[in-house]
Amino acid sequence: MNGEDTFYVVKTGDTLFKIATHFHVTVEQLQAWNNIPDPDHIEVGQRLLVAKSPSGFIPFPGTDWFKSEPNSPIIGMMAVRLIEEGCSAYGPNGGQTQWDAEHRNSYSLWQIKLGFIGADADGWPGKKSWEKLRVPFPHFG
Repeated sequence: MNGEDTFYVVKTGDTLFKIATHFHVTVEQLQAWNNIPDPDHIEVGQRLLVAKSPSGFIPFPGTDWFKSEPNSPIIGMMAVRLIEEGCSAYGPNGGQTQWDAEHRNSYSLWQIKLGFIGADADGWPGKKSWEKLRVPFPHFG
């Protein structure tokens, strides 16, 4: 990433979902970044912020932080991204803010998706895999 925000101009046939998928972000992120109350309403020619500078994503908090079994909104945002990436080992009530075995198993699926094997796919986040996941800051209020 070049350290700057990235913008995209809406073209005929675009949807917020299609744009989010292309730029590996969520519809909710696009809505928040661009003040779009209705995700079904964007206009051709509209300029959208589609990728935030590196400071727009949560920096890697360190493996020890995860091993302390944190209860944090960051864990919930991570779960959203893992689910979006098709890396879910969550049960019906999974993806909450408390780090647990479901989070670790889901993160292991992410590591495997990235090509990690063996001990490198143990489910404990590392800096390289975390940065590729691009976990957004939680939005409050």
